Amino acid sequence: MTPDRREAVIVEAVRTPVGKRNGSLAGIHPTDLSAHILTELVARTGIDPADVEDVIWGCVGQIGDQSGNIGRYAVLAAGWPETVPATTVNRACGSSQQALDFAAQAVLSGQYDMVVAGGVEAMSRVPLGAARTDGAPWSPSVLERYDHFTFNQGESAERIARKWGFERQQLDEYAARSHELAAAAQDAGAFAAQLAPHRDTALTADEGVRRGTTPDTLSRLKPSFDPSGVIHAGNASQISDGAAALLVTTPERAHELGLTPLVRYRAGAVTGADPILMLTGPIPATVQVLTRAELTLSDIGAYEVNEAFAPVPLAWLAETGADPARLNPLGGAIALGHPLGASGAVLMTRLVHHMRDRGIRYGLLTMCEGGGTANATVVELAE
Repeated sequence: MTPDRREAVIVEAVRTPVGKRNGSLAGIHPTDLSAHILTELVARTGIDPADVEDVIWGCVGQIGDQSGNIGRYAVLAAGWPETVPATTVNRACGSSQQALDFAAQAVLSGQYDMVVAGGVEAMSRVPLGAARTDGAPWSPSVLERYDHFTFNQGESAERIARKWGFERQQLDEYAARSHELAAAAQDAGAFAAQLAPHRDTALTADEGVRRGTTPDTLSRLKPSFDPSGVIHAGNASQISDGAAALLVTTPERAHELGLTPLVRYRAGAVTGADPILMLTGPIPATVQVLTRAELTLSDIGAYEVNEAFAPVPLAWLAETGADPARLNPLGGAIALGHPLGASGAVLMTRLVHHMRDRGIRYGLLTMCEGGGTANATVVELAE
């Protein structure tokens, strides 16, 4: 970057432990779960919340307990000044990753100097697809264009598995790997510094990790979408609850506040892809973000490719030729959970702390999304 160009940095990244469906976080209102993370962000940084110029909050199921601009009510529940605005964004599973991109873009443009990006999802309270109980976003014209495909992500995952020739054994081996790596990361304390347990629960670690998971144990599960298919509950992401937040500012403002940047925002991209395959967007998004960052995949020391379903990161790996050892090194959503609107911020939190712990210069996060879009973000370790 040229010296006269504004930069955006992440100076703090914090998340709740991810709770499993109807688990430890199910009794906490998502507004209060969000407020808890905002409060923790202030406690860790010492900032005055009045200095936050906007809160950009991701959430997918924006009905019921998550309706009515939950980002704004999270600010109020946290006791922040009423002058602090907030908005809630929905780019499906990439909602809080998009929140980060919007926050960084606002700082880079000079419109803001300090923004909070993050998100929440309480899938125990607002189930997946609850917003479509009285209809669907695909009109007859959309259905006609795509030969009346129902836009079911599980069916899309089955199509990806067939297209790339993934057998069930291969998918189950990948799923078992996710649990093994996540358990190892927990045992090594890799998540300890980034977690902010809620005071009303005893949950201190991600709740979905199933130790001892093997391809053999997974082989007993029935397919979820096609009786002869390969996708089942064990090689798909878990239904989860959680929240996460990132504080984005300029290096100069961080210095004024006595804060040490974790990473520098290097580039972001969002793309559209085939909405029937739906979950392949991370492949072109990765190409686009690397071009913008003026980097190659070999420059990236860790890749977080959201494990919506096992075929997604495996297809990404096959198409990019990336190093498998750098892919989701701490496990992913198959083991650690996928609280939709929070997942982008959760994964970025895991990524930046992993980069700091291991001295990794560049990290990449990419997320497949309903409807066939995908976000990709590259961050650079701050000096």
